[in-house]
Amino acid sequence: MTYKIQPYTQAQAKKLGVSVRPSAATGKKLDVFRGDKKIASIGALGMNDYPTYLKEQGKVVAEERRRLYKLRHAKDKGVAGRLASALLW
Repeated sequence: MTYKIQPYTQAQAKKLGVSVRPSAATGKKLDVFRGDKKIASIGALGMNDYPTYLKEQGKVVAEERRRLYKLRHAKDKGVAGRLASALLW
């Protein structure tokens, strides 16, 4: 199963100065690159994210899921966690 990169995620990546591709890592959604260098694999396949909720369940549900995700992951210090929050939420 390959994750289809949403326009929201592409726009967020552009703001951060990184590029994203479907992940080659088992169980991950995206590989994040700065130039030619891979900096992280992020997002668990099978779990929804903000653009998915927005598309499938609407803005109200997506905003609530985003709020809950941000609360759960507020203490994430690693690169992958910060990138997942910025790109997928």
